[in-house]
Amino acid sequence: MAHWIDLDTPHGPVRAWRAEPTGPSKGAVIVLQEIFGANAHIRSVAERFAAAGFVALAPALYDPVAPGVELGYDEAGTQRGAALRNELGFERAVDIISEAADELHREGLRVGVVGFCWGGSLAFLANTRLGLPAVSWYGARTVPFLDEPLRARMMFHFGENDGSIPAEVIEQHRGKHPGAAVHVYAGAGHAFNRDVDNHAYHPASAELAWHRTIDFLAENLR
Repeated sequence: MAHWIDLDTPHGPVRAWRAEPTGPSKGAVIVLQEIFGANAHIRSVAERFAAAGFVALAPALYDPVAPGVELGYDEAGTQRGAALRNELGFERAVDIISEAADELHREGLRVGVVGFCWGGSLAFLANTRLGLPAVSWYGARTVPFLDEPLRARMMFHFGENDGSIPAEVIEQHRGKHPGAAVHVYAGAGHAFNRDVDNHAYHPASAELAWHRTIDFLAENLR
C-alpha cells in the first residue's frame, strides 16, 4: 500500500510518497529523486523497496519551490529540472531529508538513504551530515563535497560509460573514501536504473546494483 503523506519541514510542507511492506519491516529507506521530481518512476522505486520489506519514503524535494512538479525525460524536462535543483539547493534538500529521517525515527525505525543522480549526491550528504547509511546511484554532483568525512556505511554505483562521471572522478571517490564500497558497471551509462527510459536503462547492471543495495540495507539497518 502506498500513499502521499505530508512532512512538516523548515521550508514548508513537503509531500512524500510512502510505501509500506506487507509484513514486518526490515527498516526504512528514504528514496531520493533525480532532477525530474518524485515522479511515477521514483514512486515505483519506493514501492519496490517496500516489496523487499522496507518502509519507503520518497519526498517531493521540489515542493518548497514548485509544489507537485513532475517532469519528463526530454530536453525541456531536463532544463526545468536543473533549474529547480539549483533553485532549491543542497542545503534545503538536506533539511527535508533530515525531517523525513526524523519522521521515521519517531516510529522506532532504523533509516537508510538511497538516491539517484542528483539524489545520489544528496544521499552522500545524508551520510556525511546526518549520519545515515547511504547508497548513491550515479551521483554526478558529489565531487565538491568529497572532503566531508563519512559518518556511516556508504556504497556507490557508477556506470562505466557515464559521460557525467568519468573514470578519474570515480577514482576520486575511491581515494577520498577507501572504506566505501564502489561498484562500476560495464556497459552501463548514466541513469542505468531508469527502467522507463530505454535509452538509459541497462537491465543487467540495474539488477546487480539493486541486489547489492538490498543486501547493504539489510546489513546496515538490522
